[in-house]
Amino acid sequence: MTPGSNQEPEFMRLFMAHESELRCFLRTLLPTWEAVDDVLQEASVVMWKKLDQLKNEDGFLPWAKVIARFEALHARRTVARDRLVLSEETVALLAGDALDLPIDILRRERQALEVCLQKLSGEHREIVLLPYRKSGGVIQLAKQTRRSANSLYKLIGRLREKLLLCVERELSSEGGRP
Repeated sequence: MTPGSNQEPEFMRLFMAHESELRCFLRTLLPTWEAVDDVLQEASVVMWKKLDQLKNEDGFLPWAKVIARFEALHARRTVARDRLVLSEETVALLAGDALDLPIDILRRERQALEVCLQKLSGEHREIVLLPYRKSGGVIQLAKQTRRSANSLYKLIGRLREKLLLCVERELSSEGGRP
């Protein structure tokens, strides 16, 4: 893109149009949604600074993913002491796989997941989404409902399996990737 006074609105339009894809991409590389938020914020600053390197609008998402990947690797290095962090090689492999997936496949998969989430009861939908919303949510819910955290994790596992089967059915019924 050529530098100019109208860069900011154009950048914001492109960034907002692709923010959900960037968040999903980063979530494959990072352990928490909080980390995704932090890295996406840092990546957006880098993107803004390097906007003159972007050749055209169509290349925005792949270009942004490369920047986001480097920021995720940087963030990963800063927390590498945590035993739950994936190795840099594993993160690089995951990022490479995610970069290779066509955008339309990711959109179809997300749409199928949304359809399947709506098929769950409200309570089950909240339970299956709880680990993605806040850290420690499952343990808090277990205390509130006087259930064991283990039983809730087992329920989450069963619900995830149910969602996976539903998503696969949705994708195969529309001729998408099973």
